[in-house]
Amino acid sequence: MTGKNDAEVRVEKRNENHPGDQLIINCLPLDQSERQEFLQAAPGVRQEFIVDTDMRQSMHWLIDVPESLRSEATIILGNPPAEQVVACRNLVWLQTSSAGVDAYMKPGVLPPGAMLTSASGAYGQSVSEHMFAMMWALMKDLPAYRDNQRLGRWEPRGPVLSPHGCQVLVLGTGDIGASFARLAKAVGARTIGIRRHPDQPVEGFDRLAGFDDLDALLPEMDVVALALPSTPQTRHIIDDHRLALMKSTAVLINAGRGDAVDCMALAQALDKDGIFGAGLDVTEPEPLPEDHPLWRQPRCLLTPHVAGGAYLPSNMDKVREICLDNLHRFMDGRPLRNRMR
Repeated sequence: MTGKNDAEVRVEKRNENHPGDQLIINCLPLDQSERQEFLQAAPGVRQEFIVDTDMRQSMHWLIDVPESLRSEATIILGNPPAEQVVACRNLVWLQTSSAGVDAYMKPGVLPPGAMLTSASGAYGQSVSEHMFAMMWALMKDLPAYRDNQRLGRWEPRGPVLSPHGCQVLVLGTGDIGASFARLAKAVGARTIGIRRHPDQPVEGFDRLAGFDDLDALLPEMDVVALALPSTPQTRHIIDDHRLALMKSTAVLINAGRGDAVDCMALAQALDKDGIFGAGLDVTEPEPLPEDHPLWRQPRCLLTPHVAGGAYLPSNMDKVREICLDNLHRFMDGRPLRNRMR
């Protein structure tokens, strides 16, 4: 990214002449020694520490962050409610604690010229492991056997699948998608990645293809895994038409954004044995209504958006490292990591 926008010019002037004019609202879950590291990264800058709602479920933005702080803040580290960021009129940089930032990319959410950076790279291990566990459990029909266990029923359910030698299609080849592909390759799968620019190599994939190739590839795939952001182009990218293209022995996994899969169409496909199974850590809507048919589908494995976040403690170490590094970069006037706008 070349050139400097108005926000960046204002930042440079503040950093050089008046660091005390800045205000950082730090929403990361930090202990005292970690807070000290962030204070040392921005000497002379006022920094208010708030516990992040996304990570510990204990902060209410409108209650715990006074209006005066929201209006004065120039930097926010963490995930404030997207609908409340518009009140931060002096914001020049938002560093999220999440890899996904689609809520903040919508028009009017951030002030004009404000920079946005993500925590991409922090969750690849945990989310890909979750996806891999779902895939393997479904291939062995373990959710249905768990249901039988509750009923005291000891009976085989029929043929199962193996990832060894199978074809795995991954939609989204970023940190999470590539991490999942490497896990799949480690057990003998062949991996194909779908991305906007298939001419750029990505480690972990045997082959790359574009989104235009999706319909031609689906009938040959044994596993279809989604690690996509939410965009108008990715909404319902797996719909009734594409589910019908998939093998009856295929497994679908989604741990990206819930709206990438038409959940009602998926329920119908599973009811008709159109595919072998599905594992969803994200859904549309989220959570699913109590009467949604996927809740009762024995070959659907649902988890409540827990693949990432702070559920694996090492994730937060990675988030803190990214945020701290970017704060150093910001204060030094160097380019930021994971810049989205």
